[in-house]
Amino acid sequence: MSDRSVFIAVTHLLGVGHLARMAALGRILAAEGWRVVLASGGRPNPTVRLDGCELVQLPPLHCVGADFATLLMPNGQPVDDAYLARRTQELVDAFDHARPDVLITELFPFGRRSLAGEFEALLQRAHIRHPRPAVLCSIRDVLNPPSRPEKAESALARLAAYYDGVLFHGDADIVPLSASWPTTPALIRRVKDTGYLHDGNRVSDDGRIDGRDEIVVSGGGSTASLPLARATLAAAAKLPAHRWRLLVGQGVPEADFAALVTAAPSNLIVERARPDFPLLLRRAALSISQAGYNTVMDLAAAGARALLVPFAEGGEREQTLRAAELERRGLARVIPTVEIDGDRLATAATALLERPRPDWSGITRDGAVRAARLVGEFAGRAAGRAEGRDRLDAALARARAMQRQLHFWWRDDDAVMPSAALDRLLDRTVGRGIPLALATIPARATPELARRLSTLGGVDMLVHGWGHANHAPADAKKAEFGAHRPLSTMTAEAVEGLERVTSLFGGQAVPVFVPPWNRVDPALLAALPGCGFRAVSTFQRRKARYAAPGLLQLNTHLDPIAWRQGGGLADEGELLDNLARLIEEELAAAPGVLEPIGLLTHHLVHDGWIDRFLDELVDRLLDSGVANFVGVREVLGAGDVADLQPARR
Repeated sequence: MSDRSVFIAVTHLLGVGHLARMAALGRILAAEGWRVVLASGGRPNPTVRLDGCELVQLPPLHCVGADFATLLMPNGQPVDDAYLARRTQELVDAFDHARPDVLITELFPFGRRSLAGEFEALLQRAHIRHPRPAVLCSIRDVLNPPSRPEKAESALARLAAYYDGVLFHGDADIVPLSASWPTTPALIRRVKDTGYLHDGNRVSDDGRIDGRDEIVVSGGGSTASLPLARATLAAAAKLPAHRWRLLVGQGVPEADFAALVTAAPSNLIVERARPDFPLLLRRAALSISQAGYNTVMDLAAAGARALLVPFAEGGEREQTLRAAELERRGLARVIPTVEIDGDRLATAATALLERPRPDWSGITRDGAVRAARLVGEFAGRAAGRAEGRDRLDAALARARAMQRQLHFWWRDDDAVMPSAALDRLLDRTVGRGIPLALATIPARATPELARRLSTLGGVDMLVHGWGHANHAPADAKKAEFGAHRPLSTMTAEAVEGLERVTSLFGGQAVPVFVPPWNRVDPALLAALPGCGFRAVSTFQRRKARYAAPGLLQLNTHLDPIAWRQGGGLADEGELLDNLARLIEEELAAAPGVLEPIGLLTHHLVHDGWIDRFLDELVDRLLDSGVANFVGVREVLGAGDVADLQPARR
């Protein structure tokens, strides 16, 4: 058995595209040595190949038309609570049995909101498991846009709470995610383009001539295909010189299928959907179809002439958006479903048959291979996270065994005014009884911020330079108080900064200088005590207790933001490993020799992933029984770090 495993949860409610796409990904992963468990919550479909995948068939659901809110059981009745509970339990049990390295949910939380209960149960189970698997969402190139902003906000909140990344099975250069879904920098940082996912070798040419020079019509796997199917009967009758073939999905009832067969003209073959559909397209003179993801991939692989009739029932816009982009690129002709009839279909087919085949080469279809590689990368990062957590737990356990208190402090930079982001930070710190040092920018700090903080205990205000302006030469690292400026100018700004912070925040002001970008001219350090400062705070382990005579060095050491990568959360495994190393260094030194371990944050640029990491980390430290968060003024007033008293939680 493979030592790597992935669990894929997918429910197709209308056609089979969602299941087919996940099956294609599963087959690639299985071919690369992964154990693949695919839990399908839609109706079984014999046309979908699951080679190498272990299928877990959940009690199936389906819907009619675009009514995705009304879920139906196999007997056609609306689903009840007992049936949903059975599905949820079987899904969670299958996950527990698989113990995967990676969990992939198809579409959720961008869609499938009617099944949020079972997905939430699955995600919560994954979240509490150790080692925690990498959790990914798989989405196609075009989503159905949210009908209300709250839906996009809810999806982003769920992603931040549970997920590590999003596999986008498309190409941002062709149709970016923003074309169909509201995006934010936080979301885009988590989205990884795989390219279009298509199993181009799923069938081999059997030498048959089915489809050769035919007009092949396919409408998807559900009853939504019936308007196109009925228009095809009339169009075929109007073009008797052409041979037509109509493929009817397995979700179309037998009575409707039989009626189509009976009414078909002699030049039209009506049959059920076939697994060799890609081969039919390669041989066909023209394809008429909806604009589903998998169908478009088959069209691209076949280099087919294409007439698209996108599914748009119930306000669905996914296929309409995709079809419009293909038409803009000259790859297809589009007729809206509401305008389709035999005359329109026959006229459009005649015109397309006279045109050369389009060049589909701009749409690459090797996304399954890249997706598999990304799955492996996410699995590796999840393993690193688990190893970092284990090392941190071991360091905390060692501190308990040694009966050592570990001292921490928290500095957050750039506060200038009240905001929702600041409120979240205050909930995270003051709400847990953790003292907070806010480094405020004196030139930009507002009276509103002072009023917001005036009634809060446990918040100290530090002096964050003067205006947070970069004065470094273009070829140097950013700095406001670097050696390239006159000392007299920097000294005057430092004095003015302390005066303004003291004037605004009164007794909450603490004379600690925090240079922007954590860079400062050594000459200024020597002058700071004369300006009224008692300490300076930068980043990384201090080299000495005092930065200059009379100026304590109180640094920070752990920053969760990946600044060099453009923001967002840094690698969790590396962060946890670094913190464990800091603790191990403290335990190796005599009590009180090293400064408290400093946590550095920037609330204004946090996203949900950073906040989740901080919540989990801080709770882990506090629950250890050996972590003591202290305030800045306590450090300044203590004769030795060993004299610091635990803060109340």
